[in-house]
Amino acid sequence: MLQACLNGAREARAHAALPRSPGELADAAAAVRAAGAGELHIHPRGPDGIESLAPEDVSAALRAVRAAVPGMPVGVSSGAWIPPGDAARLDHLRAWDLLPDYASVNLSEQDAPDTMEALASRGVGIEAGLATLADTRRFLALPGHRACLRVLVEIELQDPEEAAAEAVAMLDRLAAAELGRPILLHGFEACAWDMLRLAAQRGLDTRIGLEDVLVLPDGRPAPDNAALVTAARELIGGPTG
Repeated sequence: MLQACLNGAREARAHAALPRSPGELADAAAAVRAAGAGELHIHPRGPDGIESLAPEDVSAALRAVRAAVPGMPVGVSSGAWIPPGDAARLDHLRAWDLLPDYASVNLSEQDAPDTMEALASRGVGIEAGLATLADTRRFLALPGHRACLRVLVEIELQDPEEAAAEAVAMLDRLAAAELGRPILLHGFEACAWDMLRLAAQRGLDTRIGLEDVLVLPDGRPAPDNAALVTAARELIGGPTG
């Protein structure tokens, strides 16, 4: 499965084609689906352009995206930095009137178990985000960790050798745990394309988009999310999904 991560926490000035409004997200979603993406990960924003988990903002984004790409699974971030931040944002999650198919939870965040519980109580699938071996150990120690939708191995290291070593160590630890859940491997910026290639080599799910990287595999600036997905499809091959 190739997931398209359309915007992330980046500010508008990061890229001219960064989608932020519901309409922009919908247009980007249609373009990446046509390019070969099977699922979506988005960061909804309010009318002020600031990331938001408020029910009205999440609903507006989901409604627009689902109208543009019916049946395409779409998830959101639950990051602790998103206003109003930390525990207060969980009230927003519990009040959602339109639900995403899944939401990512960063195991590096102190309240990750509470966030997972809040999402599970609403029937929202959980993507468990692991950035380090410490995150991996914490996740595997949580009661009910096998109930997650998938595990995200999210490599933030920028040195190629260090990034690869960390990824392999985390993947080996997860394999030893025999989770029986899908694993999505991806990286950020300088290691984004290396991690996508490693995911393809290991038969894992992966993702690409302007949240993770702004350049194509050859270093040229990416025109938009669809160009990144097209490049990813060329690298990993296989059918859409």
